[in-house]
Amino acid sequence: MNASVNPAVLLGGSAPPNRVALIGNPNCGKTALFNQLTGSRQKVANYAGATVERKEGRLTSPSGREIAVLDLPGAYSLAAASPDEEVTRDFCLGKLPGETRPDMIISVVDATNLRLHLRFVLELKSLGLPMVVALNMMDAAARRGIKVDRAGLERELGLPVIETVAVRHDGARALLEQLDSVMPPVPAPGPDADATHAEVMRILAETVVIPRRTAETDDLIDRWALHPVWGPVILAAVLFLMFQAVFSWAAPFQDGIDAGIQWLGGVVGDAMPEGALRSLLVDGVIAGAGSVLVFLPQILFLFLFILALEESGYLPRAAFLLDRVMLSAGLTGRSFIPLLSSFACAVPGIMATRSIQDPRDRLATILVAPLMTCSARLPVYALLIGAFIPDRAVGGVFNLQGIVLFGLYAFGIVSALAVAWVTRRLRGKFSEDPAEHALLLELPSYRLPRLRDLAIGLSERASIFLRRVGGVILALTVLLWFLSSFPAPPEGFEGAAIDASYAGRLGRAMEPLFAPIGFNWQICIALVPGMAAREVAVGALATVYALSATADDQAQQLAPILAANWSLATALAMLVWYVFAPQCLSTLAVIRRETNSWRWVAITAAYLFGLAWLASFVTYRLASAFA
Repeated sequence: MNASVNPAVLLGGSAPPNRVALIGNPNCGKTALFNQLTGSRQKVANYAGATVERKEGRLTSPSGREIAVLDLPGAYSLAAASPDEEVTRDFCLGKLPGETRPDMIISVVDATNLRLHLRFVLELKSLGLPMVVALNMMDAAARRGIKVDRAGLERELGLPVIETVAVRHDGARALLEQLDSVMPPVPAPGPDADATHAEVMRILAETVVIPRRTAETDDLIDRWALHPVWGPVILAAVLFLMFQAVFSWAAPFQDGIDAGIQWLGGVVGDAMPEGALRSLLVDGVIAGAGSVLVFLPQILFLFLFILALEESGYLPRAAFLLDRVMLSAGLTGRSFIPLLSSFACAVPGIMATRSIQDPRDRLATILVAPLMTCSARLPVYALLIGAFIPDRAVGGVFNLQGIVLFGLYAFGIVSALAVAWVTRRLRGKFSEDPAEHALLLELPSYRLPRLRDLAIGLSERASIFLRRVGGVILALTVLLWFLSSFPAPPEGFEGAAIDASYAGRLGRAMEPLFAPIGFNWQICIALVPGMAAREVAVGALATVYALSATADDQAQQLAPILAANWSLATALAMLVWYVFAPQCLSTLAVIRRETNSWRWVAITAAYLFGLAWLASFVTYRLASAFA
């Protein structure tokens, strides 16, 4: 099965490509190469009719040509076992609605793990598209003493093979030059599936020298990171540090944004006469949307840690460590990464369950993902913790507010495991046999996260958050201002004008349901727009209390207003409410899309609301009794 080819095959055949697709196994450095090629000139969307993320960027070749580059979802095979792999396969075959086939494929492979990655390369040759192999991570291969005969590999595969180092500034120069030349011809199909493994081993024997199968550094770190005792301790310490940083490191940036918002509100208020327009801008737009914007630094620090853990190669190891614990709850280690992603947002976390092949495990993970403390809850947590929990050091090292935040995240995790256990019990699907849930994971080599990739990831998240503030949150804040300002109170009405408004009437109507858990009518009002996005509740509270305030205290910040008007029991009950409450229509919508069932949407909303009310009731009563 010698794959030797005529040298003319590698000389190219037609004009340079205008549209190329990056394809490869997970952990091959494909996204880092995509960022290297396109920089900030990229956009993220979803494929039509699918929840799979679509990333497209543009690069300028050395000759000045504009080339579209698509970063396809990671896949191990064209025999798709998940929606991600289905999208990659259908895109390359031209079967994806609204998408045209690429002119050329760039198959990205990890030079330190060719035994696994070359299987996919041989499979991709059957697609009938011009193809180039990007031999990535050549620097890591050199450090491990791995020697790759690039010319020999090119000859054996019958494909151009280009060495790349995606984490270096000029690490993709040779690939750019290749994209400027004529495209290679369509390669001959690879061997049949049964013969693929033997062919890969033959090619490796001919072209690659590997002194040892794993990196010495990886083995040294894994002795501690995967240790049955120290591994979980290290993981807990990493997560604890993450939540400490959310409060401690973000504080100076928050103070600066808050000062700017307060200044802007004062300038606009002083420059405008009393009236509806002034109230709209000061009490609605600035007080409402601005009170959410101030939490952007905390959200970005949370994302920074998640992205860094992902880039470093640590996340699959954390999944391995937690497999036994999660199995006892009816999940597997594969659920860890989707659930960790849900710390950022439950929507991509639920979509990440597509990598879970067992439909029972996937459904269980979807049902508990909303219990992970997403970044949209962070503004509510930060507001209440800042208002009611003293900002003091514990043990001279740790911040008490950060400890409380860590406790809320831990409460969400424990609750998710408990719900997963009950769910599997009720469905009669729980199994004590670990053999039915064998966990097979690729453990990538450890690597330092690249600052450029982290910066691009954070800029994407900041852009998404700011669009929400300027879109949904601003629109709902303005709507709430209208409902809170109209109709005007009748002649001789005593009390705040908001009491006579539509919002005031709605809050009073909801109060009997929420009074047993300590919520007043102002909180009830904030819960309604908070259904669209949890963080809207902060802006809603700011608007409601601004319109309820007298002229003397309108300029006060929200936190001291809440501290003066709420009891500690109410604040604790609201914190617990947000651990469980189904206050995110986007999450419910993606559950509908992923399960293709309104039944599971209804079940999720019902059990989350029931748990939220019951847990808040218990918390409020206990806190009131011990106050």
